[in-house]
Amino acid sequence: MVQYAHPEVLVDTHWVAEHLHDGKVRIIDAHINPEAYDAGHIPGAVFWNGFTTILQPDYRVNFDKGAVEALLSQFGIANDTTIIVYSDHPAVAPWVLWYVKVFGHNDVRVVNGGRKKWLADGYPLTSELPVIAATSYTATDPDPHLRALQEQVRAALGQRDRVLVDVRTPEEYRGERFMLEPAKGAERAGHIPGAVHLYYESALNADGTFRSADELSALYGNRGITADREAITYCAIGIRSAHTWFVLQYLLGYRQVRSYDGSWNEWGRLPDTPVEI
Repeated sequence: MVQYAHPEVLVDTHWVAEHLHDGKVRIIDAHINPEAYDAGHIPGAVFWNGFTTILQPDYRVNFDKGAVEALLSQFGIANDTTIIVYSDHPAVAPWVLWYVKVFGHNDVRVVNGGRKKWLADGYPLTSELPVIAATSYTATDPDPHLRALQEQVRAALGQRDRVLVDVRTPEEYRGERFMLEPAKGAERAGHIPGAVHLYYESALNADGTFRSADELSALYGNRGITADREAITYCAIGIRSAHTWFVLQYLLGYRQVRSYDGSWNEWGRLPDTPVEI
């Protein structure tokens, strides 16, 4: 069996349990709703609400470096901290990894299987809130190589050395529904012309862990998503897109992968972007 290209970005629940009291490790519970965190979280984990922590009110990613420095400092994260991310939603932890990687954090890892696997493996949750000492974090300017802009997506249309990967549900891809229902006339339905559809959860086993490298290689390769082509992933608001970016970039080791974080929230609202149904 072929190993993941970068196995160090994944940690199992046993590793997490052994590092609960490691002062160089910060565990982030990246639930979308705070009630789940309050009901029980991995001991020592801090809570990040993805929608309010990373997204702005218009569902666009906040790329303000000062805001990121304040956020990481508030949660006791230093530049040399190992960040461990988990969630009850399979796409959110890789999205958080992508986000802090954009700002230059070196050591970020995802709990393979997330909260579901932690519980399945018999580890406890707590409602106790951790006491965190603030730090003074210094971020880099956003790395343009990890994200695709709308102009770059346009330039990729019809190019044989590039592949657009729509990772939304089949219904969203076919233009039958929206993830976030827009006001009438505010957003067109469909997909970017020529985009290959592959639902992001196809990369996962039933227990929420990632499929093997061999299985992933076959899954993406059979759809023409290969290492010799630049891949641009997209979804509705960039969360699921970052999950597939994570799989291609770190588990399969593709060298040319970008997440279009504007995704359909941007593309579908512009008046002149081409749309296919």
